[in-house]
Amino acid sequence: MPDESTLTKFERQGEMLANRVKKRFKHLHKRFARQKIDVFRLYDHDIPEIRAAVDWYDGHLVVAEYLRKQSVPQWLPMMGAAVARVLDVSPDRLHLKNRWAGSQAGKRYQRLDRTDQKIPVRERDLRFYVNLRDYVDTGLFADHRDTRQIVGKMAAGRDFLNLYCYTGSFTCYAAKGGARRTVSVDRSQTAVQWARSNLALNGLAEETNTLVQSGTMAFLSRAHQEGRAFDLAVVDPPSYSTDRAGKRDFDIARDHPVLLEAVIKVLRPGAALFFSTNHQNFNLHREALAPLRAVEITAQTIPEDYRRNNKTIHRCWRIDL
Repeated sequence: MPDESTLTKFERQGEMLANRVKKRFKHLHKRFARQKIDVFRLYDHDIPEIRAAVDWYDGHLVVAEYLRKQSVPQWLPMMGAAVARVLDVSPDRLHLKNRWAGSQAGKRYQRLDRTDQKIPVRERDLRFYVNLRDYVDTGLFADHRDTRQIVGKMAAGRDFLNLYCYTGSFTCYAAKGGARRTVSVDRSQTAVQWARSNLALNGLAEETNTLVQSGTMAFLSRAHQEGRAFDLAVVDPPSYSTDRAGKRDFDIARDHPVLLEAVIKVLRPGAALFFSTNHQNFNLHREALAPLRAVEITAQTIPEDYRRNNKTIHRCWRIDL
């Protein structure tokens, strides 16, 4: 149990965080409401000693702590309570999460609960189900909302491939944008079912939007052998993943050249590939892409609420064949 002076320090930090979040909410809320955007970030470790992220989900708050060795159990509830108080959010709509960094980030995919409670939220002309209780991640990566819009505007008449599709938000944008067909791949049955729900929520027919439960490399091997081809693709893999035996079988820094080479084999001439990662120390091996044109478009894909001076939430490249 922290001593009284430590708790006083936490109270002071909670007040600092609450003041920052209140100002940010006032700045962003009306603007995003006009754009029909229900999910946005209010704070992300802007104050060095307050290692937290605060996200707004249409009247709900998700407050997460970036864990470190010095973390103590009392800190996060105090931060969450302070933020909820200034935004008048009831305790049942406050959701506290722990976030791990580096290779520990794989824990973000572990279940925290089994409520299976999902609520729909808006993102421009689409809606997506989010689950604020059962996982660290909620089902919607809001930092890619502008990337999704770029892809949606390019999708008309194209065959679209979404690898590591998660809950299918890119797929919904492509389908809504007029893609001839979409194929979405994820090894998680939960993710595939969630993507199916998102397609249905937006009235997008499953007949032209195929969902595949499979490992990415296995799918790409089959697709290449079968002569399948696509005009537009999104690849947004996890930084690390492990197999069922608990052994690491994918590391984005090490394995992305092999991954991208396999993707390119199923793309037609003139196709566009969007590749993204949130790995913080990532270097793209451009020699593996030669002679293709790879342009980093990170600045175009990070929304206002995710822009920070000392950290980039993700990096993104457009690769043209």
